[in-house]
Amino acid sequence: MRSELPVKFLERLKEQLGDEFEDFLASYDRQPKRGIRINTLKTDSYDLKGQAPFDMEPVPWVKNGFFVSEDDDPAGHAFYRAGLYYIQEPSAMTPADRLPVSPHDKVLDLCAAPGGKATAIAAKLQNTGLLVANDASASRCRALLHNLELAGAGNIIVTNELPQELEKKFPAYFDKIMVDAPCSGEGMFRKEPEVINTWSPERVGYFAKQQRSILKSAVAMLKDGGFLMYSTCTFSPEEDEGSVSFVLEEYPEMELVEIEGYESFSAGALEAGNSDERFRKTVRIWPHKMDGEGHFMALFRKKGVLSEENAEYESAGVKRADKKALRKKQKNILNNTFNAEEKRIFEDFLQRIDSYIGFSDKKDMFENKNGKVYLMPVKEKELPRLKFLRSGLYVGELKKNRFEPSQAFALSVYGAGYKNSISLEPDDARLGGYFRGESLTLSEEEQKLPDGIILVKAGKYALGFGKKTKGLLKSRYIFLK
Repeated sequence: MRSELPVKFLERLKEQLGDEFEDFLASYDRQPKRGIRINTLKTDSYDLKGQAPFDMEPVPWVKNGFFVSEDDDPAGHAFYRAGLYYIQEPSAMTPADRLPVSPHDKVLDLCAAPGGKATAIAAKLQNTGLLVANDASASRCRALLHNLELAGAGNIIVTNELPQELEKKFPAYFDKIMVDAPCSGEGMFRKEPEVINTWSPERVGYFAKQQRSILKSAVAMLKDGGFLMYSTCTFSPEEDEGSVSFVLEEYPEMELVEIEGYESFSAGALEAGNSDERFRKTVRIWPHKMDGEGHFMALFRKKGVLSEENAEYESAGVKRADKKALRKKQKNILNNTFNAEEKRIFEDFLQRIDSYIGFSDKKDMFENKNGKVYLMPVKEKELPRLKFLRSGLYVGELKKNRFEPSQAFALSVYGAGYKNSISLEPDDARLGGYFRGESLTLSEEEQKLPDGIILVKAGKYALGFGKKTKGLLKSRYIFLK
């Protein structure tokens, strides 16, 4: 692979790295490491390690990250389709791990597709607050939505907007913002050799200009006291320290914050940042120093005090400590987007969900949009007009005399509470048929379930639905794309 690397790229890296350059080159002779990140919305590392048929070695600098062998196929296991983990390059796990997201935050992932960082943020939110996951590419947004649904994230809005348009609609709105910026991709040359053919010095300059425009919008959407993580998968100082310099020079209200360290992290290049000592707070990940690909991170904080109010209660001035009491006082009923018959049908569906998960306690947050029902993270009327693929958790569709729950609902944290279910062992041959959309023969015990919609699980983890009729279960599994 060394011979394929662009000459001008190598010349610049030799100047950047000095005595480390030969070690850097030698890293291209090694196979890149593969990784998975545990989805803590659904499981934990202890539980998964006890059941997964592949070895998992901890990624030492990231919580819930694990290396997996090249010989293993985590994407081929039923637990992948249950959303228990996300397949992700180990270095790429780091920015979301270091962004200090807490439950109830309002978070924006501005360049979110395909969803690696967005799904990690969703796990930190634990289905509270709000995650707006945006990408300017409509086609990439579909992959983003798929991965968020697979992860079981319900408190989401997936948008397809340019950052400049979002800036107009969400001024000073978000507590935390992730900008994993489009870049020249130099850090991915080893993992994705095809990226080498797209590289040029001109493209580095093109992306640097684009990054500054994106960061301008991000700063405008960040609350006082809020945090912004900027990351790239490139080694280019123009795109990395250069973009950080732009923020610090143009926006004096933004300051760099120390990132939780790791022994093999490298500091940003001071000489690329006008010899500013603050750049010691930025982080570079080099493939010759760590078992990961190239990455850069800078964590900013906007000066001021972060408000503890969320959008739903902002006008009333009610803080988080008082929210629970206020919600109890509200009438927990379906709103006027449901007519009387639709309320009856949907209430009947709610009775089939175990109450301990609190799903039925959110009645005032359901929205009926032309027969399709969504559980919203915030009131629909509080949202600006957006180009979105999804707002909230798609629960299912109102039909004549019945409600048909969606696969997105099955994969959500609420789906496991569906009372009528069958549990198949992950190695049960019938699961293959279920994934192919075939009818399954049921055991004598499984046939005791009533006819109708049945939740199908791999072990205790929900996959999707089927319809039981005459002793058979017709698969309703959809492989989300």
